[in-house]
Amino acid sequence: MTRIRVSEAARFLGVSDDTVRRWTENGSLTPLKDEAGRLAVDGLELATLARDQAKLPEDPARAGSSARNRFVGLVTAITADTVMAQVELQCGPFRVVSLMSSEAVSELGLELGSVATAVVKATTVIIESPHGRALI
Repeated sequence: MTRIRVSEAARFLGVSDDTVRRWTENGSLTPLKDEAGRLAVDGLELATLARDQAKLPEDPARAGSSARNRFVGLVTAITADTVMAQVELQCGPFRVVSLMSSEAVSELGLELGSVATAVVKATTVIIESPHGRALI
């Protein structure tokens, strides 16, 4: 069982430590103790709560797609020259960066503060874990 300290759980979910403590008090999460005796929660229980509480913003495109990784956010930076552009979105706590043509930026009407959706469909997604072991 993976035990996650309250401060880490709060950081992962983008809420305050007090919110996680309230969830342990009201029964939404089972309170546990870590090795040092600090308040912690079960990783699986936290993951389930996170998935159940995830409410994504409405996708303005409302397009059907086979891509399952869609991040709705705000355009926070655009760096463009005559041919290429780098566009940054802030999607909740996540920064997503895309390289595209400057023409595409114009055609999509992207500007600082506009709402956009980053759609990611990749054949390779790297997952890292601090508890894993390196394989060479």
